[in-house]
Amino acid sequence: MTRGFSRLRQEDLLKTACEVIAEQGFGHTRTVDIARAAGVSQALLFYHFETKDQLFAQAFAYAARIHLDLLDDIERSPSPPREKLRALLRRSSPAGSAEGWRLWIDAWSESMRNKELEQTSRRLDARGRVVLRGIIEAGVASGDFVCPDPEESTWRIFALHDGLAIQIHVHPRVVTRRWATQLVRRTAAAEVGISPDDL
Repeated sequence: MTRGFSRLRQEDLLKTACEVIAEQGFGHTRTVDIARAAGVSQALLFYHFETKDQLFAQAFAYAARIHLDLLDDIERSPSPPREKLRALLRRSSPAGSAEGWRLWIDAWSESMRNKELEQTSRRLDARGRVVLRGIIEAGVASGDFVCPDPEESTWRIFALHDGLAIQIHVHPRVVTRRWATQLVRRTAAAEVGISPDDL
């Protein structure tokens, strides 16, 4: 019972840490900020996480796990490839939650200096590419898609997707969310040989 409560408390702290880090950034977030936002003492925070770096790494891993679960749900879905592609583009849209994207973008930057964050970030990116490539390959096999190189198409779609997310959330007046969403949909459709209206 105590162990279950402790695990639940840890999940709550990680969720709060993600929210604070998304708002303030890895470089500006202090453990006291997270403790205050969670309504707990710093002592309790350090009971669950020995160091600030460990807390940050576990918070990012927690956020990554949520996204990995989403990718697993899409991959396991019995839906046809076109619907899976539509779901993947919609659920990971560059025009999605500002809080979520601020966390990812900041983590990418911090990953250049933090090995644990880099490993989590790389694992998340790689998993996303595996799922997208699998969807494209299944669509080619079923005759729904025409794509000579699913691996290259996967890289191009994600490169555009991530680049637009940075523009939207770092330079919000450069591109609109609607235009970015349409551009990703048109590009993905062109990569797999279907009409953008089908996505």
